[in-house]
Amino acid sequence: MTARQGAPDDHAPLINPRFLYKLTAIAVVLAVLTALISLGGKWYGATLSLAGHTTSTEINDIFIGQDHLRLASNTIRFEEQRQTGIAERVDLYLTWPHMAGYSDETRQLFDDVNRPDALIFLQISQSTMSRDMSGRVEPIYRHLFEGEPQPGPAGLTLHHMKQNSGYGEEMLLTAPRGAEAPFAVRCIIPTSPKDATSADCQRDIHIGKDLVVLYRFSSQLLPQWQAIDGAVVKFVNEHLAP
Repeated sequence: MTARQGAPDDHAPLINPRFLYKLTAIAVVLAVLTALISLGGKWYGATLSLAGHTTSTEINDIFIGQDHLRLASNTIRFEEQRQTGIAERVDLYLTWPHMAGYSDETRQLFDDVNRPDALIFLQISQSTMSRDMSGRVEPIYRHLFEGEPQPGPAGLTLHHMKQNSGYGEEMLLTAPRGAEAPFAVRCIIPTSPKDATSADCQRDIHIGKDLVVLYRFSSQLLPQWQAIDGAVVKFVNEHLAP
């Protein structure tokens, strides 16, 4: 029997080659997209886990007033401050007691909110006052004390501040230092140690030609006040360019 005119060819392939090409192209595109998504997910996950931190130890030359600081990126708290140039201030965070920046080894100390005693925070800026906190004890703070002084940790004396002094619940803790002005630190001491934060206490000191360093630490570290003060002074001095 003769095939009817216009009838489909019984020997034609069931799948058109052009369709196969399109299907293969789609499969390749999907594979590429899957790979990109996987890589992007890993990159995003790593970025998210860093949460603004960096492990880079690249040195930044930072000029504040008359002083020149050379600081590694992983010690600088905020990303926008990790650059060489003139700045009004720079914020640092360091592990205690090693005074080290963020790294793979110290990651857990920066991420654990239950370890307020693990970090010390520094803010370095140009000095705007002639006296630091120690120098302000006699001319200013002494007139704001209220009630009898109380013994504090590690030889410190605790002074309550007048309610109308503007210092709220802060207390001033002092200790004599021979011929030097007395050590002084302002703190809000929680009623329970579990309520301590990494910024319960703050003290400012003059360093370099014209810098003021405001540093904050947990009230849990008050027994180590002498070691902390010495470590902060040493760290900043070591990172001041000649």
